[in-house]
Amino acid sequence: MLSFIAIRLHQNLLQPVRQWLEALEIHNSKLAHFLCKAIPAQCPFERDITVFGRKLFHIPPMCKLNPLYEEVVGLRFRALCYLADECGEDITAYC
Repeated sequence: MLSFIAIRLHQNLLQPVRQWLEALEIHNSKLAHFLCKAIPAQCPFERDITVFGRKLFHIPPMCKLNPLYEEVVGLRFRALCYLADECGEDITAYC
């Protein structure tokens, strides 16, 4: 029961940040370029640790543990769409 309350409290504390990220609109190409460079296209942390050809352990993707993961990925997508649709730029370098 205590863990359920802690999870609910954690979600309620992050709700204003989630709403701010979702409402953020991109109207500047420099900001869009910065976001596309700063937010990776895929999770960079997933790895297999091997020694002498034997897999010792697997590090899972840490991005899924980020409570704001969906909102940050959505922000990157909106920045890519702005660059492609509004600025007419080629975004293949960010994919």
